[in-house]
Amino acid sequence: MITDWDDAYTNVTYIPDGASYVDRWAAQAGAFRQALPAQITAEYDVSHGARARECHDVFTPAGAIAGTVIFVHGGYWMRFGKSDWSHLAAGALQRGWRVVLAGYELTPNIKISEITASIAACVARVMSRFDGTVRLAGHSAGGHLVSRMVCADTRLDAAMLKRIQHVVSISGVHDLRPLLKTKMNATLNLTERETADESPALLYPVSGSRVTCWVGADERPEFIRQNALLANVWTGLGAEMREVVVAGKHHFNVVEDMIDPDSALTALVTGA
Repeated sequence: MITDWDDAYTNVTYIPDGASYVDRWAAQAGAFRQALPAQITAEYDVSHGARARECHDVFTPAGAIAGTVIFVHGGYWMRFGKSDWSHLAAGALQRGWRVVLAGYELTPNIKISEITASIAACVARVMSRFDGTVRLAGHSAGGHLVSRMVCADTRLDAAMLKRIQHVVSISGVHDLRPLLKTKMNATLNLTERETADESPALLYPVSGSRVTCWVGADERPEFIRQNALLANVWTGLGAEMREVVVAGKHHFNVVEDMIDPDSALTALVTGA
């Protein structure tokens, strides 16, 4: 039984050298952008909303494009930005996929429900520009946000939903109610009503959605529970669900597999 919900959602202190990851990610992202090969076209800060952070980066490989991967970062809806994760585009780019890194305004400036709307606007904007299949992937809070795109109350229309062939929630938080018991809710400003409205596990999926819930075996037990929860709850509700627990991965390095074009995660996100 969990009694300390702040501890349940704490990752840094349970990961070896956990505090070093933030600076490492920023350095890797910057190096990726600086060393971008000539055959990759980059567009930065493409707007999809009125707020300054409501913009996205687009990386497009030369030649035939297999489709578009839209990645949504984590950080408990209150940290990081799209530019901290540019390097995660590497794997899909090498497989011939366009990659979009979605940005969004953070709490407490806006509510999580408004972030959901912002990501929907990003997906819609990308789809209006580019034809073809779309895959959504998100880590932690980003896993929540990409799952929200295929909830029955989605802001995306039927034509857009038909183009989303796969949603991969990596270490996603799918039931927001426990966060009401954490100190971070002073920043998130969640209410009982919003947790009910914004928790994918409490909502119905869009029929026909294909969703994979992906988590590291070495993550905090609460993230493993949250991963299994959505896979369980949405099974039998019209969505094609899969649960994956990856050996040897914790909350920070589980998403780094997107750098590697030959990793199981990159293959899942870009595969058939």
